[in-house]
Amino acid sequence: MKPHHLAIELARRLTEAGNPARAKGAQAYLKTSDPFFGVDASTMRREVKVLGKTHPPHDQAEYLAQIQALWSLPQREAHYAAVEWAKLFPAFQTMEALPLFERMIREGAWWDTVDELARFLVGSLLLNERAVMKPEMERWIRDENLWIRRAALVAHQKHKERTDEAQLFDHCLRLAPERDFFLRKAIGWALREHSKTRPGAVETFIAAHLGELSGLSIREGLKRITRAH
Repeated sequence: MKPHHLAIELARRLTEAGNPARAKGAQAYLKTSDPFFGVDASTMRREVKVLGKTHPPHDQAEYLAQIQALWSLPQREAHYAAVEWAKLFPAFQTMEALPLFERMIREGAWWDTVDELARFLVGSLLLNERAVMKPEMERWIRDENLWIRRAALVAHQKHKERTDEAQLFDHCLRLAPERDFFLRKAIGWALREHSKTRPGAVETFIAAHLGELSGLSIREGLKRITRAH
């Protein structure tokens, strides 16, 4: 199945499963005028998995073309589906895919797609291709696009005991002066996730930088630690 036919078939399936009331509710929740099919996440994921089994990519080029075809659909759930499709085939989550993931973050420009891309796709590359990805993340943390900067932080989140703690803490400090809610929240979220593995290190880091981190970042970063106490 050609990539654009894949997109047409997914759109047909999600249109049939869609609910106009749910679509309006999703628009209101995400504060957007983007169109929606009106399907829930489990339905979208199920349809992606079904199509993934019957029409998997045969090579890297087809993988990228399929993602782009799904991403090109106007409905927001199709963007979620593009991310799910990208996640579905780990063998093709290579450095060759990074430019597309970066473009999707820039174009998505909202937490609902950016965070999923950052945690599961960019984050996977950062973990598995540390030598080449570390300087890429240094570029991202300086980028003028706030969603790229947020993604550089969120990309650390699934690494647990394999987290590059020095880079994570450095990124938190470099974004600490930012006043944007989404960046301050991302700092706290990244620290909170790392505290699941290294609570003492996170607590020490926050204590040492109370005058630099925002109240929001501190509260979010300490949530699990204060509950444990």
